[in-house]
Amino acid sequence: MLSNFALEQQLHTARQELSHALYQHDAACRVIARLKKERDEARTQLSQAERQFPISISAQTEAVVSNGKRSTDGENQENLGPDKKKARSGISSSIITELKDCNALLSQQRKKRQTPLTLASVDTLERYTQISSHPLHKTSKPGILSIDIHRSKDIIASGGVDTNAVVFDRAAGQIVSTLSGHTKKITSVRFVDRDDILLTGSADKTVRIWQGSENGDYNCRHVLKDHNAEIEAVTVNATNNYFVTASLDNTWCFYDLSAGVCLTQVSDSSESEGYSSAAFHPDGLILGTGTSEALVKIWDVTTEKNVASFDGHVGPVTAISFSENGYFLATAASDGVKLWDLRKLRNFRTISPYETQTHTNSVDFDHSGNYLALGGSDMRVYQVANVKSEWNCIKVFPDLSGTGKVTSVKFGPDAKYVAVGSMDRNLRIFGLPVEDSSDL
Repeated sequence: MLSNFALEQQLHTARQELSHALYQHDAACRVIARLKKERDEARTQLSQAERQFPISISAQTEAVVSNGKRSTDGENQENLGPDKKKARSGISSSIITELKDCNALLSQQRKKRQTPLTLASVDTLERYTQISSHPLHKTSKPGILSIDIHRSKDIIASGGVDTNAVVFDRAAGQIVSTLSGHTKKITSVRFVDRDDILLTGSADKTVRIWQGSENGDYNCRHVLKDHNAEIEAVTVNATNNYFVTASLDNTWCFYDLSAGVCLTQVSDSSESEGYSSAAFHPDGLILGTGTSEALVKIWDVTTEKNVASFDGHVGPVTAISFSENGYFLATAASDGVKLWDLRKLRNFRTISPYETQTHTNSVDFDHSGNYLALGGSDMRVYQVANVKSEWNCIKVFPDLSGTGKVTSVKFGPDAKYVAVGSMDRNLRIFGLPVEDSSDL
């Protein structure tokens, strides 16, 4: 009896100690969770503060430009560094952390991603034909040089030789807004997925940030003048907080979107004719640039270093597109499209659809990474395979503009249609005819 009582006393004491320990562990977990939350909130506030800090300088500069005045030489000298170049704040450690956190999140999500059930099938794509044509730009200066699609809103932007950008509602078949302000042809247009914002780059050496409003109009928030030669490409980072421009002046600029400020301008003295294309990797840490001298360069954005170079093209690299799986890179030039394996840093396939005198002007992976479209003297869609398998051509669409030059191709959401720009004034939509649209 006494031994049983003693054992029960010990058991009771052990239970009390265990209960107390569990309570302390639970309390410690709550404290750690609270501290992590406070840390994350502090990081976010710091990042936002750093992005907002340069606004006063940007606003002053923009006010001077809008009033038609130029700053004095003395004022310009204050903004120059020791190398006589414009001083930049650089990509801060908090922004690098933001980029890396975004990269880690997207990389993890990609491993779980599956092909959406709503994606258009190969059989469906084979039945695509032109379903509409829309004259968006001026007859006197025809030519659409760039298009982009806002996936969540299903609206299309086009940039033209006529110096205008046009925002078009595909479903309604109506122009939402015509954006005027550039003085030379618009070479690149890009939507920011998170917000109703459009970026336009131009041969007038400027990039403009346009903010959409409830009534459909787009107002110019910033005019950025950091390049001294034609801007050939604009590409948006996966965070939707930053973007990059690439220019024929041999530099690319990394911008803070909300502040409208260039944080760093990376020069490359080895290239004599500058950059002809650029695109961010879908995870946001890698930037791909194409040069006017047939070279493809891969950059680590956080270190601003060139980490890989691909040669083998003929002529300027006119377009770059990363696959959503993060493994493949497609580049276009006068000799066709080259496909690169980013894991082994090698070219594993070259698609040469045209004769040598016909350039490939555009290349685009769809958002699922299952299809690849290219544009030259016509528009072609390929089924994406792996490194060892053949990438089969699903459909060839003739150039109906009569110009023989398709300049830009872009897949709509779930590849339900393909938007095509050519050297006439019309935006063309290829998809299923109305009578077959129920199959989608």
